[in-house]
Amino acid sequence: MNTLVALPTVAPGGMDASIDAHFGHCDIYTVVEIEDGKIKDVRTLPNVPHQQGGCMAPVNHLAQNDIKVLISGGMGMRPLMGFNQVGIDVYHGNGTATVAAAIRAFIEGSLPRFTQEFTCGGGQ
Repeated sequence: MNTLVALPTVAPGGMDASIDAHFGHCDIYTVVEIEDGKIKDVRTLPNVPHQQGGCMAPVNHLAQNDIKVLISGGMGMRPLMGFNQVGIDVYHGNGTATVAAAIRAFIEGSLPRFTQEFTCGGGQ
């Protein structure tokens, strides 16, 4: 089964890119396609304009691009609820230095689910 995983990253993205601290304000998303626990493809997806209070724009952008999992270091409560509503599973990737490390932790099942305790005030 294929799963598209998005990670907010610093441009130009890719497996060696650093994970951006806040999903909605990232430069770009690195999208990793995983099939049967192995990386099948890596590409990037530009972010959409995001303003304070407009957190649903990037949520809907990722949903429209068939993303099923987001690994993020931070977000507010509203976008977390939005991801839950559109069926995107969110994991907390804060502390993983690169996309490669975060994807490895995701495949190994060691990333925690992103819950309310990880949320911030948004834009931070």
